[in-house]
Amino acid sequence: MTQQLIGYRSSWMEKLARFGYISKGIVYSIVGLLAAQVAFGSGGRTTDTQGALHTIVSQPFGKFLLALVAIGLIGYVILRFVQAIKDPENKGTDAKGIAQRIGYAINGLVYAGLALSAVQIILGSGKAGSSNSTEDWTARLLAQPFGQWLVGTIGAFTIGLGFYQFYEAFSAKFRRQLNLTELDDSERKLVMGISRFGLLARGIVFCIIGWFLIQAATLSDASKAGGLDLALQTLAQQPYGPWLLGIVALGLIAYGIYMVIQARYRHVMTR
Repeated sequence: MTQQLIGYRSSWMEKLARFGYISKGIVYSIVGLLAAQVAFGSGGRTTDTQGALHTIVSQPFGKFLLALVAIGLIGYVILRFVQAIKDPENKGTDAKGIAQRIGYAINGLVYAGLALSAVQIILGSGKAGSSNSTEDWTARLLAQPFGQWLVGTIGAFTIGLGFYQFYEAFSAKFRRQLNLTELDDSERKLVMGISRFGLLARGIVFCIIGWFLIQAATLSDASKAGGLDLALQTLAQQPYGPWLLGIVALGLIAYGIYMVIQARYRHVMTR
């Protein structure tokens, strides 16, 4: 009986975790779609994951749809904390394993904040404006002792995450986490291509955000910090900006699809 209960709980958590990947994918796909519309001159706007939530709630049956996304994000957060604390993937307790598990916990905290924002929007207490939340928390950190060092370190870490996305894209290391045996060769190549494109785009965005944070730390000016929306705006303002923005926007859509691929084919271990 105990084993049956454990198996039921594991199955329930696995389904919720897979739903979480889908919710994360939806959010990134919306950000990418809106940016692609800007790049191709058909409306849209550059926004971040918070803006994606507001876009969802503004649709017909928006609160219901956003509630589903919020539930999925909560599932994703639970998965990340389980991975960090219970270590079902056997990352271990050496330096590399601890670093990966801390990364899971940080990722869980980030998406816990996004899930909380979704709930606040549903309840009508979420901010409908375009306030720069990255600038807000950067200002709070800069006001602390050694604040410039803290912000600079976070910026360097964010750039490091960007380069790790590049590494994952070029090494295709993520392939080990996917069970693609039911796909034929052409389907596997398509899945790998979409996944790599998505990881590259996310890596570019992380590097730009990290650079913003380093500038904010160097100048002790929180207004220099920016998140995903400012990163996309910056791309649009460069020479050949619409092309750059369009490529990265399509890449973010590809990353959203990659999350759905993860939901379908990833080996999800919860115990």
